[in-house]
Amino acid sequence: MRPAYLTAARNLQLGREWAVEGDQSRALEAYEDALTILCALPPERTRDVLLAHTHLAFFQTLALAGADAGQQHLHLGVSYARSTRDPLARAIAEECLSGLDVVL
Repeated sequence: MRPAYLTAARNLQLGREWAVEGDQSRALEAYEDALTILCALPPERTRDVLLAHTHLAFFQTLALAGADAGQQHLHLGVSYARSTRDPLARAIAEECLSGLDVVL
């Protein structure tokens, strides 16, 4: 199971790097790959933390591209960040919600 977490985390990292470089399509594909891996794993804190980060990164990348389609990723990312109580995920969720007049 650990190799799956490492692969998902690597896809998340690559997605973030590609998003920063402006390659949104590759970034979204990497996030999609990470989500596919993570959703196949049994519930566990590590999985849920990675899901929070991946969904929030997905939302941020879609928001940078000007797409409105990321609301589902925002909702799921905030939910996972809230339930795992991961400080970094919660901070990212707060940042994502800051322009939406919603409190975590």
